Amino acid sequence: MIRFVQRNTYYLLLLLLSFVISGAMPFNSEKIIADFKLKNTDGKLVSLANYPTAKGFIIVFICNHCPFAKLYPERMNELNAKYQSFGVPLIAINSTDTAVYEDDGYDKMITKATNEQFNFPYLYDNEQTVAKNFKAIRTPHAFVIWKENGNWVVKYNGAIDDNGAEPKSAKHHFVAEAVNSLLSGNRVENISTKSIGCQIHLRR
Repeated sequence: MIRFVQRNTYYLLLLLLSFVISGAMPFNSEKIIADFKLKNTDGKLVSLANYPTAKGFIIVFICNHCPFAKLYPERMNELNAKYQSFGVPLIAINSTDTAVYEDDGYDKMITKATNEQFNFPYLYDNEQTVAKNFKAIRTPHAFVIWKENGNWVVKYNGAIDDNGAEPKSAKHHFVAEAVNSLLSGNRVENISTKSIGCQIHLRR
């Protein structure tokens, strides 16, 4: 009996450890997000309060170096172009530790935003406070937040879609589906998916 309990306790610990490593612990889809103020690549500070008529936001954590994040700028431009007129603009945030990845420095963010013709803000979260607030774990990691009773509430978090390599082959456009549901006054059915990409190394 003792061996049975020990063995099951061991397996339970392994299971919990696997969740911690993979970042797959359950996510609170109704988490309230505090406003922030970060530097954009144009040198200006940007916060959610700069958008007084916004119904919601698409927030995507990306960076310069990650191969997975490099697959999505064009799709992010398309999302922003489509939904900002409905009051749901897209904002990209770089929270990568530049001590680990020098390519993610602010100057190179400016170059990337210019070369790839970003039509959305690309903000520098140098202190990683915003990534910690959102509990962002990968690049890219997308969130859809919505305004409810004066608060910004997370309604979706995870992947942008289900095919990073071949956008035309994607069957599920998770972010777009979430925004469409919210604009229609409906609940988001798929509130969380697994973000696939490079890990954001958060400093303590």
